[in-house]
Amino acid sequence: MSAQQGKERFERWRDLIGRTRAAETTSEHVDDFTAQVRRLDLGPLVLLGSSFPSARFRRTKRLIQRSDQELYHLTLLTSGVHGLRRGRDQAETFGAGDLALIDSSTPHDVHLSGEQDPGGGRSEVAAVGLDLPASLLPVPPHRLRDLLGRRLSGREGTGALLAEFLLGLDRQGAGLRPAEAGRLGAVVVDLVAALVAGELDAECALPEDARQRTLVEGVRVFIRGNLHDPGLTPPVVAAAHNISVSHLHRLFARHFPGETVAGFIRAQRMRKAHRELADPGLRDLTIRAVGVRCGMPNPSDFGRAFKAAHGLTPREHRLLADAKATA
Repeated sequence: MSAQQGKERFERWRDLIGRTRAAETTSEHVDDFTAQVRRLDLGPLVLLGSSFPSARFRRTKRLIQRSDQELYHLTLLTSGVHGLRRGRDQAETFGAGDLALIDSSTPHDVHLSGEQDPGGGRSEVAAVGLDLPASLLPVPPHRLRDLLGRRLSGREGTGALLAEFLLGLDRQGAGLRPAEAGRLGAVVVDLVAALVAGELDAECALPEDARQRTLVEGVRVFIRGNLHDPGLTPPVVAAAHNISVSHLHRLFARHFPGETVAGFIRAQRMRKAHRELADPGLRDLTIRAVGVRCGMPNPSDFGRAFKAAHGLTPREHRLLADAKATA
């Protein structure tokens, strides 16, 4: 790649990032710049997944005076190091799995650098960024002042739930319809609000609907992470979240009309089985072993449930997937 091509790539990438994160953007790798970027519109929110060489973003007073979209910027770093200086505050350093929340109305200086590649290749940063209008977050701006620029964990509690949700949106966003994306954007706002409120010990300040949607999304993530457990039932799910079974059923009825908790567990198990039986990397697993991984150790029960869900037996589905892979 020529230096001119690298510069053109950098300019295109900077333009796309700058549509929601206007800043003076520079990089030491302009001449041989390569990057990946994925944009997903979630109603009024924008999700950007990107990997790139080291880069610096300076949001100055002049830029703010020229134009301020009044956005909150949330960044989830998945690889690399994130250095942030906000206003005159002391610099903060973030690593993979950390969340950083800043606003577009305060000067900041962000330096993202990749970790050293053990293989000798060029190090890169990988991150998922979320841009949301400040007006959507149901927490007064003055309450957030001390939270902005601080390290927030994406490895536990609500932070982990939010991080997993953002990564899932980045992976699956291309297949979402606009209406679906808009609804998921509302869930993202609720999760961000729950994270912020938890950090501020202000859960009571959140609207009831926001608390419920955060809870029910946490339930769904819990179910997906425990599909291997044959004992995963509505009472077990309810106990894990310190709520009654009846309250759990009411949550699903309100936020996912027509879908029951048991039905969601069953559908997720069949989806997991469908995916794993077609995965060439899992070809050495027996069909029974796949059933066990999906929480259904009885082969007969697994076979009947799979055929009812997909119209084929597990063996027929695997053979069909193998034939497509070799065609």
